[in-house]
Amino acid sequence: MTTLRRLDARASREPLFGVAATRRIEAEALHSAAPFTLMARAGDAVARLALAIAPHAERVLVFAGPGNNGGDGLEAATRLRALGKDAAVMLLGDAAALPADARHAHARAQEAGVPISSAQPEAAPDLVIDALLGIGGSRAPAGALADAVREIAAHAAHGVPVLAVDVPSGLDPDRGQPLGEACVVATHTLALIGARPGLFTGSGRDFAGTVWSDALGIDLHAYEPDAWLVGTAEIASGVSPRRHAEHKGSFGDVAVVGGAAGMAGAALLAARAAHAAGAGRVFVDLLDAGAASLALDLGRPELMLRPGWWQGAAASVELSTVVCGCGGGDAMRAALPRLLALASRLVVDADALNAVAVDTALRTALAARAGRDRATILTPHPLEAARLLGTTTQAVQADRLGAATAIADRYRATVVLKGSGSIVATPGATPRISACGNASLATAGTGDVLAGWIGGRWRPGGSAFDTATLGVVEHGAAAEPGRAGALRAADLIERLHQRVREN
Repeated sequence: MTTLRRLDARASREPLFGVAATRRIEAEALHSAAPFTLMARAGDAVARLALAIAPHAERVLVFAGPGNNGGDGLEAATRLRALGKDAAVMLLGDAAALPADARHAHARAQEAGVPISSAQPEAAPDLVIDALLGIGGSRAPAGALADAVREIAAHAAHGVPVLAVDVPSGLDPDRGQPLGEACVVATHTLALIGARPGLFTGSGRDFAGTVWSDALGIDLHAYEPDAWLVGTAEIASGVSPRRHAEHKGSFGDVAVVGGAAGMAGAALLAARAAHAAGAGRVFVDLLDAGAASLALDLGRPELMLRPGWWQGAAASVELSTVVCGCGGGDAMRAALPRLLALASRLVVDADALNAVAVDTALRTALAARAGRDRATILTPHPLEAARLLGTTTQAVQADRLGAATAIADRYRATVVLKGSGSIVATPGATPRISACGNASLATAGTGDVLAGWIGGRWRPGGSAFDTATLGVVEHGAAAEPGRAGALRAADLIERLHQRVREN
């Protein structure tokens, strides 16, 4: 029985389970199924994916560890042998000490004539299967396990594809960071009984390669996930066609407050993005006194430059979606108290986040917004997140899900923690990890575009959590496909707008 699926940018609310949740689900499934049932299904799924990704491979080498992950690899070797492949197993550990199901898989492999040894066969493999640790790794591989990881890396360096079972050995399944220096870099990863959050955020995507999932016949939707993987299917469900009778007033006003001296471009990028996202009108309040005389954005004359807008009528501030902080510099500090007090929908980015991080009064005002029915979306990158939490960038990246959730709870706001596998978190809800985007977005200004795009997507009465999720997915999807070179921020806006027009 196989329910094999590829998990990529097209994902639609895929449940992700950490190690603790996976073990609970597995224990329940083992209790209700006959012995060896799950391992048989796992071995079959691994063998079938191996055939799919390397159909012409003749020699398959399985690196099997001392636990049930190794048992999955042993059973996969038995299946591949039956299908005519020259499958061999390098077993780390004592066969007699294997868990019960893994011992049974070992016996089956022996009966099928699978060569099992503690050393590699002389002939180089055409495909390597990493079944060393799976979710059983809680610390850096050492000794023989570390040596095996290095041997897998040596095969990969010669162009041999690597299929990891469940999780690349040496990768933290929950957090997406290597546990130490020894970590398998897989070409493909097959996640069993659902996928792990760490495969999609932090460094996980670089180590996991293409991720596949097989639930092994378990109904995963019966369980509460630790996170949801979201992709472009979110776009179809999150955007409604415009009705013929709607007008620009139907789509609300967005005001961008930022652009201190030397950084006006950041605010203009955010404003252009908000307009491309569908805002009815966009006002730009440049905080650079030298730019106050600027009459219009020549590239986008539709934008309305309004110096001092944040000091204007309270009703205008309250009714608009406000995007603040893009290139705002120290000048943001003067504007923030009023924006925090009045704006019904507030996107806080860049220098506005930095101002909040160092000012107790601003932190208090930000957290108090939720109690006054004011919605807030924070869009930090890891360094800004670290400042908001009073910690280090390394600590944030070591546990991105935990950091995003902590910021959301502390400031009672929706949070977009940017980076590989951007995370959207909000108090009281399961966080979401975006399956979209790549390192072509790692260039100046793309964060300003995201803040403005989210602002332009945020309709009066709309959910901050859903709007942020939609914005993050669309922003990432516009960078697909390809990672070669940098995607310039202004070009990103045009891509985003074109995708909206096409959908």
